[in-house]
Amino acid sequence: MTRRTRATELVEVEIGHAIRLGELARITRVHAEYVIDLVEEGVLAPRGRDPREWEFGDEAVWRVRTARNLQRDLGVNLAGVALVLELLSELRRLRAHAPGAAEGPGALG
Repeated sequence: MTRRTRATELVEVEIGHAIRLGELARITRVHAEYVIDLVEEGVLAPRGRDPREWEFGDEAVWRVRTARNLQRDLGVNLAGVALVLELLSELRRLRAHAPGAAEGPGALG
């Protein structure tokens, strides 16, 4: 069986591995309260009803880090972060289905 992982700075997250709230906060170097704010704003959609039960997919790492960077570097508020991330996700989906998507300059990874 082949184990696929995605490098996230110096941390590897197994693709398809469920990530708990505390683990996501640790990996992305943010407070759990920030992750909760992102969930409340619709930036993240965990499985589970209660924060103690939440499980996130591996894309949550990218979304939290991107949200943090947008806020820190550009001063974007949470509503703006949600919009930017939705647009970036849609762009990634479109590029993934376009011929030669990963080959061109500016390809999102």
